[in-house]
Amino acid sequence: MFRTKRSGLVRRLWRSRAPGEGDGEADNRAHGTGGCCMGKSAKVSKSNPGTEAELKALTHLILKKIKEKQLEALLQAVDSKGGARSPCLLLSSKVDSKLGQHSYSLPLLLCKVFRWPDLRHSSELKRLSCCESYGKTNPELVCCNPHHMSRLCELESPPPPYSRYPMDFLKQPDSSDSVPSSTETGGTHFLAPGGLSDSQVLQEPGDRSHWCVVAYWEEKTRVGRLYSVQEPSLDIFYDLPQGNGFCLGQLNSDNKSQLVQKVRGKIGYGIQLTKEGDGVWVYNRSCYPIFIKSATLDNPDSRTLLVHKVFPGFSIKAFDYEKAYSLQRPNDHEFTQQPWTGFTVQISFVKGWGQCYTRQFISSCPCWLEVIFNNR
Repeated sequence: MFRTKRSGLVRRLWRSRAPGEGDGEADNRAHGTGGCCMGKSAKVSKSNPGTEAELKALTHLILKKIKEKQLEALLQAVDSKGGARSPCLLLSSKVDSKLGQHSYSLPLLLCKVFRWPDLRHSSELKRLSCCESYGKTNPELVCCNPHHMSRLCELESPPPPYSRYPMDFLKQPDSSDSVPSSTETGGTHFLAPGGLSDSQVLQEPGDRSHWCVVAYWEEKTRVGRLYSVQEPSLDIFYDLPQGNGFCLGQLNSDNKSQLVQKVRGKIGYGIQLTKEGDGVWVYNRSCYPIFIKSATLDNPDSRTLLVHKVFPGFSIKAFDYEKAYSLQRPNDHEFTQQPWTGFTVQISFVKGWGQCYTRQFISSCPCWLEVIFNNR
């Protein structure tokens, strides 16, 4: 009975593997169309080391060595596509598997089987901060849960010109009476006031209780109050099993636009926003691309900003504190007394904006976020 249940779990897991290369769904999910965030990952060859039969035999061999409770947890993670909380799958870090002429670590192999069939190297992966193996070097046991990993988003160089924006909006207005439009110029700290709590969150420079605040917008209308973030990681979602964080589905919106309602329903698992040692990372947990604009994603000498397309399952370092500080104007004593546009990131769900889209400004996107970082 024990062996029968184990074999059944193994068979179910194999049936739940990611669509193989050459499958239309897999190709679209992995590579998209005209995206700029894939970098080197988008240029890998489609030749698949090892045959399907070899991959199946190797996967079955590994899964049959895993404890039954671990198989059940892995199946839950795979079936929910990472939506349900699942424990780490701790296995020996010293075991490598041979597939064709290539050798794969167990985390790399299981990510290849259950998430990204075109995956080749561990350098393409980024471990999520929720994982027990996060930040550890050469542990005896390593987590092999494929949904505790994300695909690293590498930026193209040079970026395509169609999605570039002027960086003039990073300069502070010369006069206190000169207040630009918040969304069309990128002056993200000039938010529509939503009460005293908004003002306190944005203007108290000595408040270290939060490291960022998040505003949710539908087209030109902000929905709900600012969401203050104290924990290192935040899930922003519309519908997430066991979700804990900023649930957009609970906000009251009067927007009756069919497009807004359609995009709102596609947000799904949304994104995960995490403050880490080297900056702030955004992980796309949804089934659709997201679009990001940040002053720290581009060359500091550039006069323009690029809107980056991030595909499902990918992570990108959306904000770098050191770069942001280097972008401030020298001797700007007002810098520490008020929010600054270089300390913001704009994120649109599903729909992009720029010259190759019908939407020129993010304020025309159906559903989008402003993330405003504490500059202290």
